[in-house]
Amino acid sequence: MTRRLLFALTVLVAAALVIGLGAALMLGDDGSADPAQRTVQSAPKDATGSAATVWAVGDGADGGDAAARVADVIERGRPDRVLYLGDVYESGTPEEFENRYKTIYGRFDKIAAPTPGNHDWPNHATGYDPYWSAANPQIPTNRHYYRLGTGGWELFSLNSESGLEPGSPQMRWLNAQMRDAAGTCRIAFWHRPYLNAGRHGDQKDVAPLWRAVQGKAVLVLTGHDHNLQHFKRRDGLVELVSGAGGHDLYQSDENDPRLAWDEDDEFGAVRLDLRPRLARFAFVDADGNTLHRGRVRCRP
Repeated sequence: MTRRLLFALTVLVAAALVIGLGAALMLGDDGSADPAQRTVQSAPKDATGSAATVWAVGDGADGGDAAARVADVIERGRPDRVLYLGDVYESGTPEEFENRYKTIYGRFDKIAAPTPGNHDWPNHATGYDPYWSAANPQIPTNRHYYRLGTGGWELFSLNSESGLEPGSPQMRWLNAQMRDAAGTCRIAFWHRPYLNAGRHGDQKDVAPLWRAVQGKAVLVLTGHDHNLQHFKRRDGLVELVSGAGGHDLYQSDENDPRLAWDEDDEFGAVRLDLRPRLARFAFVDADGNTLHRGRVRCRP
């Protein structure tokens, strides 16, 4: 057998082993191969290291013109992933998901990663859950928190509306995820903000989520208050509020010393340009204008 033939056989065997390992990594945390739990809830870290564009917006699904303008801006931004930060108005019923969410943000369903909002949660069993089960099979149907890999980062969708008490399934899962996690190249997102200079004020009951990701993530994305806010780094985390997705606007306190920047007169969303070790963010209004920008770096 020639050396060239031996080399070719070696390459084929190695490729088969890599493919097999990749398939094993796609299994759920419990080893199941349930398609609803693949790639999102238990996705491996992004191995490609390629750049990705991620948009984050909440509080816009009311079927109105302002929400449609924001969604148009996101679409023109050619997103690889859209994080919907919660709230389908008024109460997240099946009809409202169909007529108010789908008509505006439904164009992003196949690349969407949602988190439930306070308006969605009371009816999640009939609205949020079945909608996302049908719209994006990658979103797990058996729980409301999961992780995915994008642009060299891990993104954690967490539920600020339930499961915050010690020992809850969510907190056991999250603490287990963080316990042995190396580095800080993670972004966590949920609906109600721990830090908030707007109408609703600080949401202190979500502190368990905040504490769990300290030292393991560098960026937290939230909605709930209908404005745009950028908080200075605290506990190693930078929080961005992106709740100006189209449903009214709430005033924020520009004199809050914790703020790096805020805007309460413009609808808009947050754009993230992710690459390994670096996340650039920009607050973009409904006309496509960049209002404010910044960056965070992480430790791999």
